[in-house]
Amino acid sequence: MKASITKTRNRLKVALLCLSLALTSSCAVSEKQAAQQQEDQWLSEANAWLPERIILTLTENPSRSQAVTWRTCAKVDSPSAQIAPVTDSFALKDNLRTIPAVREEVRLGEGRLVYHFSAVLEALKPDTLYAYRVGTDHHWSEWNQFKTASNGDSPFKFVYLGDPQEEVKSMCSRIFRAAYKKAPDAAFWLFVGDLVDNGDKDEEWDELFYALGWIPRMTPMMLLPGNHEYPDKRTLQGKAYKLFHLWRPHFTLPENGPRGLEETVYSLDYQGVRFVMLNGNEKIEEQAKWLDGILTDNPQRWTIAAIHQPIFSTAKYRNESTLRNQLLPIFEKHSVDLVLQGHDHTYARSYRIKSSAMTGDDAKGTVYVISVSGPKFYQLETRYEGLMARIEAGRQLFQVIRVDGHRLYYESFDVKGELFDSFTLEK
Repeated sequence: MKASITKTRNRLKVALLCLSLALTSSCAVSEKQAAQQQEDQWLSEANAWLPERIILTLTENPSRSQAVTWRTCAKVDSPSAQIAPVTDSFALKDNLRTIPAVREEVRLGEGRLVYHFSAVLEALKPDTLYAYRVGTDHHWSEWNQFKTASNGDSPFKFVYLGDPQEEVKSMCSRIFRAAYKKAPDAAFWLFVGDLVDNGDKDEEWDELFYALGWIPRMTPMMLLPGNHEYPDKRTLQGKAYKLFHLWRPHFTLPENGPRGLEETVYSLDYQGVRFVMLNGNEKIEEQAKWLDGILTDNPQRWTIAAIHQPIFSTAKYRNESTLRNQLLPIFEKHSVDLVLQGHDHTYARSYRIKSSAMTGDDAKGTVYVISVSGPKFYQLETRYEGLMARIEAGRQLFQVIRVDGHRLYYESFDVKGELFDSFTLEK
């Protein structure tokens, strides 16, 4: 009897000890979880102050200035950009300049606020490598580098990309990386619209910047809006049809186009080429008059225009007759050399065209190109097949265009980096 009682007491002690250990262990886990949650919250708050979505964009004077735009999730005081010429010394602060940034508050869904910043870095020297960073005290980005354009007609190359639009993070990251690998020394990248599928959804812009990675922090961008940076015309018209509010906060682009189309229609000269960026979504007549004016007084050897919607459509059920009637005569009047387009989710490259017909290799004429960088493809339309030197659907592509004096070299590549199409223009 006594032995049984002793065993029972021992078992009770063991049970109480196990319970005590279990409670201690449970408390320890809870404390660890609480510490982790506290650390996660601290990291989240710290990251909210850090610059993100940093992107360089060209100004209308790319040999003397450079624009940079970024965002934070927290409201920061005294945002600025700092810049210094790159020398053999790592001590960038010796020649450092600080440029105050302009802050813009942007409201997202569910009342969430974010803060976009822009700065134009001016008084730069041509053909010079600069280092820069953006942010505020204690919350700076890393140092990045860019090179200004030269003053004269120096050789350069750039990357041209059609619509990313869908599955940007998943499917476009590799085309962007293939493009950078093929042309790491590109002076800039040129996008012809439909960067995302729904231009009013911030999460899609997040995918774009994820896919681009650090490339836009080092390589300036030229961009124009496509129809997906606007509402659907089938549901909104009149005054309600206007550029989504997330376009302008993300980019600092030239404002030298027609009134009301700032940062969507503009021109700039780069080392012997006049670039003209057009907006195919609205006010086409006003753009046509402006285009005629800036091409009338054009001292550059080469002229390249870019627009989202094609002049000669190659996708099923599409025919941009208004654009063709308004813009084609001006392209031909001023002998525009190359027109870069997207929208049709196909690839097409025309012969030299004038008066909607092929011209000889030595005659004046314009080459029209359509390309797509994303995974969305359309069926081909054969209406203008006779004008096309190459036409195909179902490929993600990027293009490297090199201008060297009297020659322009064009090459199109697939995601494997293999050559898909090429031609050369001379003048």
